[in-house]
Amino acid sequence: MLAPERKGAFLPKPYLSAAAQFAASNDTPRDLLERCLAAIAEFEPQIGAFVHLDIPAALQAADRSTERWRAGRPLSPIDGMPIGIKDIIETADMPTQMGSPLFDGYRSERDAASVVALRAAGAVILGKTVTTEFAASEPRGTRNPWDPRRTPGGSSSGSAAAVAAGMLSTALGTQVIGSTIRPASYCGCVGFKPSVGALNRLGSHDYLSQSCTGVLATTLEDAWQVAYEIAVRAGGDPGYPALSGPAQAPAAKKPQRLAFLETGGWSAATADAKQGMQDALARFKAAGIEILTRGSNAKVAAAETAIAGAWPVSTKINEWESRWPLNIYRDRDANKLSKRMLDRLVHAEAMRPADYSLLLEEREMVRRIYAELASECDGCVTLSAPAAAPIGLHSTGDAAFAVAFSLLGVPAVSLPRLQDDGLPLGLQVTGFAQGDAATVAVAAWLGHADAQ
Repeated sequence: MLAPERKGAFLPKPYLSAAAQFAASNDTPRDLLERCLAAIAEFEPQIGAFVHLDIPAALQAADRSTERWRAGRPLSPIDGMPIGIKDIIETADMPTQMGSPLFDGYRSERDAASVVALRAAGAVILGKTVTTEFAASEPRGTRNPWDPRRTPGGSSSGSAAAVAAGMLSTALGTQVIGSTIRPASYCGCVGFKPSVGALNRLGSHDYLSQSCTGVLATTLEDAWQVAYEIAVRAGGDPGYPALSGPAQAPAAKKPQRLAFLETGGWSAATADAKQGMQDALARFKAAGIEILTRGSNAKVAAAETAIAGAWPVSTKINEWESRWPLNIYRDRDANKLSKRMLDRLVHAEAMRPADYSLLLEEREMVRRIYAELASECDGCVTLSAPAAAPIGLHSTGDAAFAVAFSLLGVPAVSLPRLQDDGLPLGLQVTGFAQGDAATVAVAAWLGHADAQ
């Protein structure tokens, strides 16, 4: 385990506060990038957050950004931000290997829509971060910065670990089950999963209907800014409205009522995790916020019942939607697919279109029931994970607290406000479909209040 003094060496790299110094000529994007590179040199050999780095190109981009700031003409508030791209998302100048030996060295020679938007905003694309195999369940060796014996979570493993260790200001992730919220919880950084469809996923090889692009960041303000800059340039997924809201992070807003959702994860939560959640709820109550529970409110009870089956429903939907291209990959070289992926394909091939249709009907029913909570409260709170990151690199941990909100397609934020056995644990704040700005505003208030 990293010694306490070594943990203190992780210096977060929040960007917007640094950019305020750029405008005053007290710091530069090049200097910030150099600090990130120093952290990479120190911690990357132990953590393994990256699969590809392009330092010369990043330095050149940071120098161009520095000149723009000196001239008073930054392209956006994130001009010069060092950012990592999860290796499921295409980059024209770097490989996109998707965590699979089938795609070792593969280059699509195009940027995903999100990457096009980030470059247009002046962000410095430093490298590709480790993803599990096809952003699913098979780990690829990244270690948790707080304890290298432990998983960083997944599938956005490298993104969360790199941000937590101060190697990046932010990084893109994705989520279809728990792939942004869970690693944020385990690594002690902010995770923002927008509403499904809110950020354009063209060029991201996670084609599943619950998938969305997420952001791992040091601060909630940085996370919002990255998502906003993508949305205003690339829009949302086809058929979905883009993330909407203010050009800077929404102002913190105190909620009047919150629903506490146990979800299917409460029974698996550790005593420390449960106590931390209860203590947070007590602080919120003391601040004058009414807390609704399954025992006090019928609509909360209905939502709890509806989301209880989120894991099997999500798993089956994902299995069916993974059939293509997994069957093509198996025909190409089954030996380069993990057993987990081969098993997923077997399950998919046992399904029929009618089975999938029934699953979609069930998902829509669950979404309708949850949406009824919008008339009762300003948002929901729960844990981001049942415990701190488990020891072992053979799995990505338990996503029981995240999966319901993936099924629902609603915005979710993980705030690094709790602990379990002295290790990071996230407080999760969720909202309602297309209510991303409102959810972030509530999360900002709770995060600041809970830090007092």
